[in-house]
Amino acid sequence: MMIESLKELFNRDLKKLKHELSLYQDDSTIWKIENSISNSGGNLCLHLIGNLKTYIGNGLAKTTYIRQRELEFSAKFVDREEIYKQIDETIEVVSDGLSQLTEEDLKGNFPIIIWEKETGMGFTLMHLHSHLNYHLGQINYHRRILEKG
Repeated sequence: MMIESLKELFNRDLKKLKHELSLYQDDSTIWKIENSISNSGGNLCLHLIGNLKTYIGNGLAKTTYIRQRELEFSAKFVDREEIYKQIDETIEVVSDGLSQLTEEDLKGNFPIIIWEKETGMGFTLMHLHSHLNYHLGQINYHRRILEKG
């Protein structure tokens, strides 16, 4: 039951990520930073994609994704359609990874050490979902502040 709930939540919120990106009226605003805003909406999208493809993709779906974390924050003006494609791929990878879990797996440790020591599977998956939502909110505010609407 918990696995199905996680799949539903990740799917819902990755689709929200795609929708938030679609709401930008101007492609250049996606990559804009100013004043105390240090990460653009576009870079936060790339960061979320990299994060989930690394941890759920490599850790659970057994993909061979190679993360380039520096590019998640330094790449600029990636085509919006390319980001949509990457979000769709991430939705598939996350669904595949979570589909391979059993309820018993949730009682064990996550297969990748993220924070210097082993962490529980359930805790790590909840953290990855909350991380997605934290940045999803930042993207929403980034767009509304910079596009004044």
